Formats: sequence, structure tokens, C-alpha cells
Amino acid sequence: MIDFEHFQKMKTYRKSQKYFNQAKAVIPGGVNSPVRAFKAVGGNPIFIAKAKGSRIYDVDGNSYIDYVLSWGPLILGHAHPKVVRALKSAAEKGTSYGAPTTLEIELANLVIKAYPSMDKVRMVNSGTEATMSAIRVARGFTKRDKIIKFEGCYHGHADGLLVKAGSGATTFGIPDSPGVPKSYAQNTITLPFNDPNALRKVIDRERKSIACVILEPVVGNIGCVLPRPGFLEALREITEKYGIVLIFDEVMTGFRVAYGGAQEYFKIKPDMTCLGKVIGGGLPVGAYGGKKEIMSMVSPEGPVYQAGTLSGNPLAMTAGIETLKILSGKGTYKKLEKLCAMLEEGLIDAARKAGVKTRFYRAGTMFCTYFTDKEVFDYNTAKTSDTARFARFFTGMLNRGVNIAPSQFEAGFMSLAHSEKDIEQTVKAAYESLRES
Repeated sequence: MIDFEHFQKMKTYRKSQKYFNQAKAVIPGGVNSPVRAFKAVGGNPIFIAKAKGSRIYDVDGNSYIDYVLSWGPLILGHAHPKVVRALKSAAEKGTSYGAPTTLEIELANLVIKAYPSMDKVRMVNSGTEATMSAIRVARGFTKRDKIIKFEGCYHGHADGLLVKAGSGATTFGIPDSPGVPKSYAQNTITLPFNDPNALRKVIDRERKSIACVILEPVVGNIGCVLPRPGFLEALREITEKYGIVLIFDEVMTGFRVAYGGAQEYFKIKPDMTCLGKVIGGGLPVGAYGGKKEIMSMVSPEGPVYQAGTLSGNPLAMTAGIETLKILSGKGTYKKLEKLCAMLEEGLIDAARKAGVKTRFYRAGTMFCTYFTDKEVFDYNTAKTSDTARFARFFTGMLNRGVNIAPSQFEAGFMSLAHSEKDIEQTVKAAYESLRES
């Protein structure tokens, strides 16, 4: 076992520790998003000074091969020169206008071309904004109030979506966070992922009051849980039958599972789609869109209100445009697939040689190693993972210059900037870390 505090001293993390202490005095928990605090793995977070390509560098001068990639957006790698040049040029013209620009049209057209299920798209500033807005529009369109989500699928921190599932097939109205009124959550029904029968039972009983079903088609917020064959098809069939809006939250899977996201990969056409991360090229962004008749409900075209001062701002639009142009190039996803397959094979082999039972899952350029010998197909099976062993593994990897997400229940990501040498070093570090975990 590795002692994390000893490791931090050994690697000279004095500046990160100093800054974390300063941050805790002025920021809740010292971080602006909870998982960054390292509470799931022990020790104190590292503070980042800069990043380039496949690597990040902390304030103490330590270098890491990065598989977090700002939690997914940086599919080109850090500080891609074309994106940086475009951003510099855009910033010189002004950072925000609060008025329409042609950049919004250009990015919207790129998104719609990649996602034929979207006739129109509205830009926002985060994945949370995208999902909560899409649900509001679905409710306005159907004139119904209830929604269905799935255990383990995270759709942002809007009040009605912070709902925990109970032990039964369905759970009504249990807030997952203090500060969320029960009345906000009572219209949210939570079901187990990969269980179409549970969905059928609820819809048979509640179909006249259900506005939408929202899900991550590949669950990225409990690691990387893939849909079983027939699950997404069943969702599409059932929702279509009863006029229920099917929303794919592709904030994470968009442009990562495939250029056209999970809906392209699994050949399922939802009614609405939420995007984020990659379409902003590392800048804050979100988007939601769908069928013309649904999106016509959005103000000012329709009565459903949603607005945002920085929505469609020129910097985020510029970074997104440059990113998608590069991704659409010939051979891009073939290269990404080759790198991901190499990493997958290497990590599975490292665990086998180290004698550690793991399960590895991957969808395009997102992946997760679970410390369990059981099949992972939903929230409950993901929770069988040995989180203590993962924490030791995480520490071992960081000790060897590899940055992975500081939680067993977060996905990892690949970028075009990663090299075969990076992957070889990662696999070697994984084998050594697994042996001592």
C-alpha cells in the first residue's frame, strides 16, 4: 500500500498543498467542483499550472500523461495550436457581445450535420443548462409534468434531476441533496439502467403524465456503462408509441463514442439531444436541439422561455468550430480507435499479469477499469467495485506520472495528442501500480 501523504512529500507537492490550504479559506472545500478535492482517493489535489498535448504540469513542476482531459472536452489534446490561434484572433475582436454572430450559425450547422436527429439547436453555457432546458421544452411540448431518468445517469445539478434511486424498481421524489424541495423531485421517476421491463411497467401506469425519458446512452458518470443489446431500441419503441419525448444526454458521448455520438454508433434517433464538452473545445458550452416541431416551442419562436447572456459567445463558438473541423478530417476516428484499442489491450493485460480482477469497458474514446470481477451493466453492479483498491491504484498511477480521474466512478478519455509511447508508459505504470495495490 502507498501512503499518499508520503508520496506527495516524495514528489514535492509543497506548492499544491499550500495553494489548497489557501483555496479552502475562500472556496467551499477548496475546489469549484467536488470530485476535484480527491476525497474519493485520499490526499490533497494537485494544482495545475499549464498543459500541452497529452500532458499536464502542476505548480511543483511535475508532469503527467493526462486521461482526464478536462473531463472529456479536449479530444484534440491540450492547447491545440489551431484552436489557440483561432481563440487569440477571436479574443482580439471582443470576448462577448450579447448579440448574434455568424459563428453561432457556423457551429450550429456543423452540429446539425453531425446529428441528423436535430433540426434546430440552441446554444447554452453548460451541460446542466442543456439538460434542464431540454426537459422544460419537452414538458411544454407534451403538456405533461413527469420525467423518467435512470440510476447513475447524471444530467447536471438542476433540482429536479438530483434524485437518488431506492431499492425498488422505481423511486418517486427523493431528493439527493439538501436544498432540493421534495416538490421539485416528486415528478422525477428513477429506473435501473438496462432494464426495459421496468420502463414498460411505469409507462403502462403513468404514460399520460410522462413528458420525457432522459438518459446517457452510455453512462459516463458511474464509469463507462454500455447499453445492453436491445435496450436503446426498446426505449425508442416505447416512447414513440406513447408520444413521450426521448432525450439523449450526449454531453459526454457526443463526438466521443463516434463523430455523430452514441446515436450514430447505436443507430437510434432520439427526439432531442443535449451536447457540451467537445463542442466548446475546452471552453464552457452546452447545446440542446431536436425535431423542428419540438424546438419551435423555444422562445422567441414559442412560449417556453430560456435565455443566457453568454450563450453563443464568440470564444466558445470559435473553439468549437475549430475542434469539429479537425475531428471531421479523414482518418481522425480511425487513429483514435487505434490508440484506444492499444490502451484497452494493454490495461487488460496488465491486470491479468498482476493477478488483479478487473472489468474494462470502452465506448469509442471513453473508458473505465472497474475493480470488480462482476459484469457491470448498471448502477448497482458498478457499486460492487473495490473503491479502496482503486484509490491505491490511483495513487500509484499519479506517482508514476499518469493522471486518471480521482474516482472509480468517472470515465477516462483519449485524445489525438496521445502517442503510442504515452500508452506504453501508461500500461507499464498500470502494471506496477496494480501489483502494489
